[in-house]
Amino acid sequence: MPVCFCRAKIVGALQDNSILDVKSVSAGYGKTPVIEDINFSVLPGEFFGLVGLNGAGKTTLIKSIVSLRRQDLGQINIYGQDCFAAPSKKHVAYLPERFDPPWFLTGMEFIRFSQKMYNQPFSVEQAHEYADKLALDRDALKRKVQTYSKGMRQKLGLLATVLTKCDLLILDEPMSGLDPMARTRVKDMLMTLKQDKRSVFLSSHILADMDEICDRITILYDGRLQFTGKPADLKAQTKAENLERAFLQHIENCKVA
Repeated sequence: MPVCFCRAKIVGALQDNSILDVKSVSAGYGKTPVIEDINFSVLPGEFFGLVGLNGAGKTTLIKSIVSLRRQDLGQINIYGQDCFAAPSKKHVAYLPERFDPPWFLTGMEFIRFSQKMYNQPFSVEQAHEYADKLALDRDALKRKVQTYSKGMRQKLGLLATVLTKCDLLILDEPMSGLDPMARTRVKDMLMTLKQDKRSVFLSSHILADMDEICDRITILYDGRLQFTGKPADLKAQTKAENLERAFLQHIENCKVA
């Protein structure tokens, strides 16, 4: 009989020094629950991945963390303060899956606007430096974003999010629309954030990327977290050769448990 870790006690207690604490959170729409009893923490400098099938409740959870909606039960704290409190918001920058910057701004104007929102000094040289890291043409920053392709908009969003200098970046499908070269550039840039103890909470369907950069992942299935731990631990438990197969095997185990 397959071993299933469904709805078991989540690995690792919430940490006193965590940047993000999600405690017993439940949320839904009307009387329909979407996520229930969600518990996890993210530490400074940690890359934490959220994995789940379409419709699992990932977007509901992310919107609750970034205070775009109020959870029904539980508490979400950033540096010990409620995520809706103004002081906590200055620590968080969010890049949604469907990123559509104001069409009437140039790329550089959008970067300047984003940094101003977080009281960060604007520098053309720094914007060019990070554009180079993502292989985003410097000249493109002079053009209005309505001329950008999907991949260019995604790079601009990532660039602006990183330049907020926030301690916690919430990235929903950050690799969407990016080719393999761009994905590699993004991963390289994100990994430099660890040196400054900046944390990344990301959701992605590209599990190979999650396996490469995430310190821990959590699986959201059937409205609950079914696993939280290192990618290597999930692969060992399921005896799978890669994270994608380990995830699918874990889900299958949960179905028959």
